[in-house]
Amino acid sequence: MSNSKTLKRYYNKLLKTFGPQRWWPAGDGPFEVMVGAVLTQNTNWGNVEKAINNLKQAGKLSATAIHKMRQDQLAGLIRPSGYFNIKARRLKSLIKWFVDRFDGEIEKMFSRDLQSLREELLSVKGIGPETADSILLYAGNLPTFVVDAYTYRVLVRHRLIPEESTYHDMKSFFEESLPQDAAVYNEYHALLVRVGKTYCKPREPTCKDCPLYEFL
Repeated sequence: MSNSKTLKRYYNKLLKTFGPQRWWPAGDGPFEVMVGAVLTQNTNWGNVEKAINNLKQAGKLSATAIHKMRQDQLAGLIRPSGYFNIKARRLKSLIKWFVDRFDGEIEKMFSRDLQSLREELLSVKGIGPETADSILLYAGNLPTFVVDAYTYRVLVRHRLIPEESTYHDMKSFFEESLPQDAAVYNEYHALLVRVGKTYCKPREPTCKDCPLYEFL
């Protein structure tokens, strides 16, 4: 069976089981998604929400406010997200780039072609492939597939990719096998996160209860 047909079977099964996930998990617009994409590094979404709420309550959830804010002040507000000093530095770098390059205008940023914009994002210190692709897909609605630890576990355990596969390998696996459609990429990634959190856990996965068990 071709990769395209296999991925379609998996997608249909997950969508039938879980229904639409309507991701990003939460957010009041593209800028909040950008901020959340940095804050969610190495933590769960509940902690990110606390940090974003702190920024909102302080009236600092804007490009201008974060750009002008002292790094230590930003770190204090985002403390619930963990690694707050590192994330404050990364967030400041991202917002400086956003303001300097696009005048803090979302529409201007996402009017760039996808590949060029992705390369620019990856040049920002602290912005890796997963964060860059999350911003592009979930804030910009651009067709780039997001890969994460959940994706890797599901694909490897189902022997769809080799264990030594890189981020680029996994990303290409999806993008070469699926239509170039941001809505499909959005939903597929969210569904893989759902099955990864619920069944395909790092330790003691509950394979026999998983909707994808029939494909093992």
